[in-house]
Amino acid sequence: IINAYKTGKPIQDVYKREKILKELYVNTAYQRIKEAFQRKQYRLADYLNKQAINIYTYADYIRACQGLGLDMTDDRVLFPKDFKFWHDTRIDEYATKKTIEDEKRRKEHYEKFASIASKYSSLEHKNGTFAVVIAKSPAELQMEGRTLGHCVGSMGYDQRFTREENLIFFLRNLNEIEKPFVTVEYSIKSNKILQCYGSHNTRPSDEIRSYLDKDWLPYTKKQLKKIA
Repeated sequence: IINAYKTGKPIQDVYKREKILKELYVNTAYQRIKEAFQRKQYRLADYLNKQAINIYTYADYIRACQGLGLDMTDDRVLFPKDFKFWHDTRIDEYATKKTIEDEKRRKEHYEKFASIASKYSSLEHKNGTFAVVIAKSPAELQMEGRTLGHCVGSMGYDQRFTREENLIFFLRNLNEIEKPFVTVEYSIKSNKILQCYGSHNTRPSDEIRSYLDKDWLPYTKKQLKKIA
């Protein structure tokens, strides 16, 4: 009431302004706005009221502007005359930029994954019954996980692969080389099998474990020395 009396503004407008300012300071989700405005909070509240904008929508607009690298000291950015037009424009521009950046990161990730797979391809092995092949892409991990009903296609296995921490190999029946059968997580550093599971995390047969422990692991140890 005192604020309305001193400024000559309608009490309802003053109430709306104070409500926006309270939301701005209480809600940590609006940290970007607080950083952008600092001493312009009252002007912001009046702008939102005049444009009939809620602070949530405005926060999306500011996030897009910052993501686009716009000048956050420019009043034309902070207080556009036609908010709806510029909100929709900036949101669309930012979404396009994110899509391009995400695709670039995805491409780089796939290229890195393929490079690591090529580097350790000599660890692939087969006998008369089984074959062990290295995963060639994150997409292959996802397919393996979906088919066998376990988590190799998620949970960061592809990231550990590209960091050369742990590698993922697929053990297949030699006569069904394309059919997912058993998934192996392998530690380069210790030359050990960390995980080895078939469909829905079932443990492989003694025959498979014997092949991996007695044939494949000694073979990988020799190959790692050549790679090093």
